[in-house]
Amino acid sequence: MSAAMVEVVGVHKSFGTLEVLNGIDLSVRAGTVTVVLGPSGSGKSTLLRCVNHLEKVDRGRVSVDGELIGYRRAGGRLHELSERHVLRQRAGIGFVFQNFHLFPHLTALENIVEAPISAQRRPRDEVHAEASALLERVGLAGRAGAYPRQLSGGQQQRVAIARALALKPKLVLFDEPTSALDPELVGEVLDVMRGLARSGTTMIVVTHEIGFAREVADTVVFMDDGRIVEQGPPASVLDSPAHERTQAFLSKVLA
Repeated sequence: MSAAMVEVVGVHKSFGTLEVLNGIDLSVRAGTVTVVLGPSGSGKSTLLRCVNHLEKVDRGRVSVDGELIGYRRAGGRLHELSERHVLRQRAGIGFVFQNFHLFPHLTALENIVEAPISAQRRPRDEVHAEASALLERVGLAGRAGAYPRQLSGGQQQRVAIARALALKPKLVLFDEPTSALDPELVGEVLDVMRGLARSGTTMIVVTHEIGFAREVADTVVFMDDGRIVEQGPPASVLDSPAHERTQAFLSKVLA
């Protein structure tokens, strides 16, 4: 069994009086795919944002590859890291957003090379060669010079995936990566994600794509009301859910 790449322990997060995460415990093994399901407002996206410290946890802790994220421990207490240190940690955690977040004034290739050159100070020629290979990997070898406005939603999301991979992350987080796409474009993005799964990329995917979860996930997690209600292999959670809340949710989305 692989070692844990991600450890989420006792994580709580509130926005004002609204408690969004209520004591989340989650372990993700290296080289596996964890799919997080649940109704809107259940805390799925907030959980992802806590994993890379886009949101600060109120209580609990998150570790990636054995490193505490966002904090250091000293004198028995946790002390928040500087923004510079947090940015260095985030460079090892790829994040693919729902709405692409590409720079509109940069070409597909330029969107991919921006972070490795500016944040990691890597040689431009080396990064360009790797970015071209990543575009080929996501099926866009011929669109390096295209601007986001010249690409379909599915193509933009594939560029966003290539951009996340350009930093050579230990972990890639996907926050509903197909929900902003027209139905006919969903498949091309899921195909890229299937390829990443086959290559052993550690992934946590928030999605409503039950078929993808059934096919690709090693673990399916069902969240509701800020808690993990149920988790296990896809065949267990999707086909024989033990909790009535999971049963009710699946009966609606599979209807």
